[in-house]
Amino acid sequence: MQTLQLKNVNKTFGNLKVLEDISLNVKKGEFAAIVGPSGCGKSTALRMFAGLETPSEGEVLANGKLVTEPDSNRVMIFQEHALYPWRTIEDNVRLGLELTNSPKNERRERVNRVLEKVGLDGFQTYYPHQLSGGMKQRASIARALVMDPEVLLLDEPYGALDAITRLTMQNELIKLWHGSNQTMLLITHDIDEALYLADRVFVMSSRPGKVVSEVQNEIPRPRDRNSVDFVKLRQEIMKSLDIN
Repeated sequence: MQTLQLKNVNKTFGNLKVLEDISLNVKKGEFAAIVGPSGCGKSTALRMFAGLETPSEGEVLANGKLVTEPDSNRVMIFQEHALYPWRTIEDNVRLGLELTNSPKNERRERVNRVLEKVGLDGFQTYYPHQLSGGMKQRASIARALVMDPEVLLLDEPYGALDAITRLTMQNELIKLWHGSNQTMLLITHDIDEALYLADRVFVMSSRPGKVVSEVQNEIPRPRDRNSVDFVKLRQEIMKSLDIN
């Protein structure tokens, strides 16, 4: 399993400074989250771990090695499912295996296994337009899981879902994480989502983004969002974000 690190990272786009001297460390097998206001650079930080962005200054490390390009061991799940409409769900999930030239005789078995894991067994021949928003996002997660990555990078994966579906998907994500040794890093602007899912939460300031606090979450699972401990951590994060 990999350890993720940002070391004194700065990022500018033209004259716009997005990240300023940001450092953080995600432990192997940990479920961590980054919260912060819109535009604070949290998605940019995640894209650096995926190898989709490079820092202007500082280092981005995975398992102690510089991240310079995408790697199948670090897979990103986006807010939009980004499924190809002309491919069936099975074909969409199989795409990464095709691109990495995985053995053809293993592909169907791996796809079917992961579709069953995310609750989409029986939907192999459906097309994206035939599925609900939540089911499309399950397919997107399945497409990542089929690669058996060491790290899952989640960029507000449930931001477009309705509240009820979102809560359901959060529970399913915890089950998937418990059944693996994967490192997960979630980006979200939803404080409750971060506290419900993650064991450590990094809080970022408005742009240029900095880590202003780090909150350790030791509340046992399943977590009660209305418990005294949960409310205390929520208030701690809101204070760091200067929210009354």
